[in-house]
Amino acid sequence: MGLFSNKISRDELKAGDHIYSWRSYIYSHHGIYVGDGKVIHFTRRGGLEIGTGTYLDNIIQISVPRHGDNPCPNCGDQSILDGVISSCLDCFLAGGSLYLFQYDVSKAILVAKQRGGTCTTAPSDPPEEVVHRAKCLLWSNGFGEYHLLDNNCEDFAIHCKTGLLVFSVTKSGSSSQVNAVCAAGGVASLALRYLGVGRTAGQAASLAVSPATVVSAATRAVTMTLGLVTTGFAAVAVAGYSNYCIGRVAYDVGVRKDVRKVPVEELATLMAVRNILDNTNSDKNK
Repeated sequence: MGLFSNKISRDELKAGDHIYSWRSYIYSHHGIYVGDGKVIHFTRRGGLEIGTGTYLDNIIQISVPRHGDNPCPNCGDQSILDGVISSCLDCFLAGGSLYLFQYDVSKAILVAKQRGGTCTTAPSDPPEEVVHRAKCLLWSNGFGEYHLLDNNCEDFAIHCKTGLLVFSVTKSGSSSQVNAVCAAGGVASLALRYLGVGRTAGQAASLAVSPATVVSAATRAVTMTLGLVTTGFAAVAVAGYSNYCIGRVAYDVGVRKDVRKVPVEELATLMAVRNILDNTNSDKNK
């Protein structure tokens, strides 16, 4: 593991590690290794796409463990499961390589990484606390509903490692791969929210424009922006490299001022209340 790659071998794994595997060049799936070959992670079951009929639907589906027509003999068919689940390491990786998410890195290292979703300046709590949080959230399925922008697998893993949770109505969660997009320019983030990928799914339906037009325009914006962001230096074309660097740091969970340490025992209740408020706001927009 070095500056340009966080790839590790299975022999290097330790309980409490935040690990991830790239599902494509632009998106990675994250989880917490708890020992004995098991990973606890946050996912959304198959069939619950965002419904745009575009590549955006696939972004959510890629976090579902797959074994083709042969379910894992240890885990079974996990494509029907939702929320916080436990998988064997093979199911979690789904054929991909194994990477270790880095904590307590310098701001220089954070900016030097070509892709978001690989590190944070925030320090990690001790491994036993990390495993405890992950298991508590597994037993209670208490991390709320999966949302690509506001509450995804990386948000889950970062909370397990740090206890931190973002409290903001204007910004995404703690996921650095989402926030890298925001740092390069809000086009993709706004487009996804426009489609209802965030917490207010009724917003797109309330707009006085054709849904097909919204989907087409937003998809082009997301594809263009993500394609530029993932190359790191190509983000110059979007916002200028200096602005990109400043944004990457500003959105990092270790730097942001809108984060709080939340005891895991209180998290399920907090998430339930937040979901009620989100659904109430969504109903008002219909």
